[in-house]
Amino acid sequence: MADAPVNDVAAMGLALEQARLALTTSDVPVGAVVVDASGKVVGLGRNEREATGDPTAHAEVLALRAAAAQLGQWRLEGCSLIVTLEPCTMCAGAAVLARVDRIVYGAHDHKAGAAGSMWDLVRDRRLNHRPEVVSGVLADESAALLREFFGR
Repeated sequence: MADAPVNDVAAMGLALEQARLALTTSDVPVGAVVVDASGKVVGLGRNEREATGDPTAHAEVLALRAAAAQLGQWRLEGCSLIVTLEPCTMCAGAAVLARVDRIVYGAHDHKAGAAGSMWDLVRDRRLNHRPEVVSGVLADESAALLREFFGR
């Protein structure tokens, strides 16, 4: 995405680093970063389902947990969640419940994406909080990691 803010691109670079670390435990290479309103990193996460045996150990959930712990509160207002792959329903729901202002993602997930591809949970008008969604930031790099992992 050519017109993504520089801070989104830099944060996505950190998310890609997390995604690469997920490969060391045979986890699907998805990484996530939470930044506060000033752009400071307050949470990092990568998929750890294989490493931990925890079905909820998605990159986004772990990054949101880390940010909440760092900030000492569950409300992450003013924060952005940056993730290499479009969030699934669980992760999109967690982002909404955490009250993040923005979700920035790289590759679309046409099989399980819940931020516009398969579903659009995060912009459902029935919810009391709807974060802004920015897609396609370093999408090619994000998709390439996934293609390589799945051998496609």
